[in-house]
Amino acid sequence: MQVKPRLVAVILAGGAARRMGGGDKPLLEVGGRSMLRAAIEAIGLPDIAISANGDPSRFAAFQRPMLADGAFAGQGPLAGLLAGLTWAAGLGAETLLTVPGDMPFLPQGFAQRLLPAPRAVVTGKQQHHLVATWPVSCAEMLRSCLERQQTRRVASFASTIGMQYVEFPVISTASFANINTQHQLALARRFALSTDRSDKSAEDIWRELDE
Repeated sequence: MQVKPRLVAVILAGGAARRMGGGDKPLLEVGGRSMLRAAIEAIGLPDIAISANGDPSRFAAFQRPMLADGAFAGQGPLAGLLAGLTWAAGLGAETLLTVPGDMPFLPQGFAQRLLPAPRAVVTGKQQHHLVATWPVSCAEMLRSCLERQQTRRVASFASTIGMQYVEFPVISTASFANINTQHQLALARRFALSTDRSDKSAEDIWRELDE
């Protein structure tokens, strides 16, 4: 029987949230819980860190390791990925799962479909490069890219390491839409209140949210 690689996760919670007016998006509530709490519960792994710069005390309630971008602060989500890979290597892990902190409806058990790494989610025509698994062994390659300022695009680095894509359904509670604006936040809260998320009204809300 094949043994799956040891998997750990990092939630990328360091975005500036400019379209939301600033602040920590992952701490906003949807459906009675923060988006960060929803991500932690959907991931369902014992080892989950949070990637964010600034005062770590604002995430203290989650009792998770906090990872700052360090020397690569300001270089976008790839800096958070590198911090996660470095942390994962210290745990002896072989694979790192990354998830943005602004996806409130992640499906339970999705992480196992993204093995073996590197694999990322695709819904319809949209590739979600930050909902992905990464081999911890790619850390030094990423560090070199950042040091040489070769790229700040997650898609570019994903292509470099041969990322594969796993299809997930577009319309369901398994959708992987980010909450980027106040309008999308309002839609997500409406969707969370839907008692039957398979009916047309819920589907219409979700289609608008996913645009």
